[in-house]
Amino acid sequence: MQYHVHTLANGLRIVLAPMPENKTATVIVMSGTGSRYENKHENGLAHFLEHMFFKGTSSRPSAKAISEELDGVGSVYNAFTAKERTAYYAKVSSRYLDTALDVISDIFLNSMLPAKEITKERGAIIQEIDMYEDMPMRTVDNVFDALIFGDKHPLGRTILGPKENIRAFTRKDFAAYLKRNYTPLNTVVCIAGEFSEKKVLTKLKKEFGRVKRATPPTYIPYVSTQERARIAIKEKKTDQTHFILGVPAYPYLHKDEFALAVLSTILGAGMSSRLFLEVREKRGLAYSVHTFVERYPDTGHFGVQAGVEHGKLEKTVRTILAEFKRIKREKVSAAELAKAKAYIRGTMTLSLETSDEIAGHAASTMINIGRVRPLEEILKGIDTVIASDIQRVARDLLKTEKLNLAIIGPHVRKEQFLLLLKT
Repeated sequence: MQYHVHTLANGLRIVLAPMPENKTATVIVMSGTGSRYENKHENGLAHFLEHMFFKGTSSRPSAKAISEELDGVGSVYNAFTAKERTAYYAKVSSRYLDTALDVISDIFLNSMLPAKEITKERGAIIQEIDMYEDMPMRTVDNVFDALIFGDKHPLGRTILGPKENIRAFTRKDFAAYLKRNYTPLNTVVCIAGEFSEKKVLTKLKKEFGRVKRATPPTYIPYVSTQERARIAIKEKKTDQTHFILGVPAYPYLHKDEFALAVLSTILGAGMSSRLFLEVREKRGLAYSVHTFVERYPDTGHFGVQAGVEHGKLEKTVRTILAEFKRIKREKVSAAELAKAKAYIRGTMTLSLETSDEIAGHAASTMINIGRVRPLEEILKGIDTVIASDIQRVARDLLKTEKLNLAIIGPHVRKEQFLLLLKT
């Protein structure tokens, strides 16, 4: 895959990823900002602003005008806000790229942020918060983030923010956040698919080259100082107990990032992973159990997530901890290591075969590490991992004093779970 990177005079980066045989094209505009760049009183503003970008521009004065134009060409379009990234995208048949490019550029550069729409959208976002509150599988990560980062650090706060903030934001707040956080130096525009590079580049230079250069926002760094196991319980009447058991881990580009990726795969990726076999197949404790790795420029974490019957939470945690101890004690076999590497190669290759996935990957890596990271580089790094790397990283990360257990369910006794983590 070839990526052609162009940097405008104002610092904005353009990534073009031509796919001549493809029949689709995707445009994504991504800025390196999100809930991590909010203070406590702004929490939720980045996500709310993302909604407001779709509420009208000078040439498309309403949400209806924007959606009708994109719907009129059968586009798949949306936006998302994360801790450190916010993005707006549209995927279309390649013949309609001009429309997608025009609309996404317009909403990103020319949103009017009408006050009456802010008032109306408060209700929609509060309903979004309530919707996820009814889905503990989707919100247990909020409990975990608050536990591992602390609620005083921006990484420990939710992306949606508290309802009291949503009700209080004014147009002035949105305008100030937009000016401070959306700058050319932390913005990437990526086009992937079938298109004319010359034509697209000319349009992007014209539209985005007009934005004034400005100092990009900074974030509060995070360094883990955890010295003992911790528990957080959100007591709630649920049909299942949902939990995440995790530890602090590595930032982007850490020397052991690939070893951690393979470790995570061995433990909890796929239906033949150790935890899936032990927790579901052997003991029938959960329908789904999986591992994940989250990374930031200065920190990261590794975790296991599952949903279980209330009375089987302790047994499930014990089973996971036993697998942690086992992978620290015994080197993985050559066959299991080879299978994990093949799994990563296969799933990553499949995930980067469409224009939207390629565009998202290119923009994200450019924001996260300052360059587009080709698939070949990642796979080469995976190939270098050996069994002793897995054991060394497991021993480095999976320590009793570094454990964090976040729970949503009808539980109140923290002490019993703390004792469980220490056994």
